[in-house]
Amino acid sequence: MKKVALALLTLVCMGVATYALAQTSGSSGAQTTSGIAKVATTATSNVAALAKLVTAVSYVAGMAFVVGSIVKFKAHKDNPTQIPIGTPIALLFVGAALIFIPTVFQVSGQTLFGTSGEVSSVSGLTTFGKKGGTTPGG
Repeated sequence: MKKVALALLTLVCMGVATYALAQTSGSSGAQTTSGIAKVATTATSNVAALAKLVTAVSYVAGMAFVVGSIVKFKAHKDNPTQIPIGTPIALLFVGAALIFIPTVFQVSGQTLFGTSGEVSSVSGLTTFGKKGGTTPGG
């Protein structure tokens, strides 16, 4: 019974939060939609931000797993009986998979929708040796 009440309370809170978010984002005057259309427009505009968040988290977590893998390889070298070799190898594969998630998003977008999906990236930086590019802050 407690789980049902908690699930119901969660759904009500999510509904109220969604309605409040739609009200605050739609009050700019640029949108003339109302009701559920306003909620759908807000949710659609937030998908890009969610994709950028997933991309950033996957890069950071992937690098953390790779660094953890290097530490585990060192621990295995120091004491092979305590750390099995499968642990650092598994961490390395998980880290590599997380680092390549943005590429998977791009290929999936191209396969499903016919155009390349946008992937978040760092902008405003130039590559070393590139002539005529923009400089940060300039």
